[in-house]
Amino acid sequence: MKMTRWILLLIGLLTVWPAMAGDLKVGWINIERIFREAGPAQKATKKLEKEFDKRQADIQKVGKQLSDMQSELDKEGMSMNDADRAAKERALANLNREYQRMQREFREDLNMRRNEEFASIQERANQVIREIAESEKYDLILTDAIYAGPRIDITDKVLKALADK
Repeated sequence: MKMTRWILLLIGLLTVWPAMAGDLKVGWINIERIFREAGPAQKATKKLEKEFDKRQADIQKVGKQLSDMQSELDKEGMSMNDADRAAKERALANLNREYQRMQREFREDLNMRRNEEFASIQERANQVIREIAESEKYDLILTDAIYAGPRIDITDKVLKALADK
C-alpha cells in the first residue's frame, strides 16, 4: 500500500517537474570564494593581520624563549644540582603555561574578530545577492550544493558587484 503511494507520487513528480523546471531560474554561489576573493574580504584579512601581528610576534618570542630554556635544561640538567634543576623546571613549566595561555587567548580573540569582520561581509554579500536575484529574476539562489554546474554559478557576478560597492 505504502509503496504504491510512493510510486504514484514519484510518477506525478516526474511528469510535473519538467514543466515547472522550464520556468525555474536557479543560481549558485560559492560562498568560500566570496570570503576568499571579494575585495572587502581581502581588506578584512589584511586588517586582521595588521591588528594581530604584534601579538603573534610576542607569542613567537615567548615560544623561542621556551625552546631555548628547554634546550638549556636538556644540555645542563644532569650537571646541575637538584635545587637548581628543580627551579629551572618550575620556570620552564611556568613559561610553558604562559605560552599556552597566550596562544589560547590569541586564537580566541582572532576568531572573535574574524567572525565580526566576516559577519559584516556576509551581510553585504547577502544584500548584493538579493539585488542580483531581483534584477535578474532568479527564483532560487543556493550557497550549498554537492554539485553545481558552471551554467548556474553566479559567484563572479557577486564578486564584481561587491567590488563595485
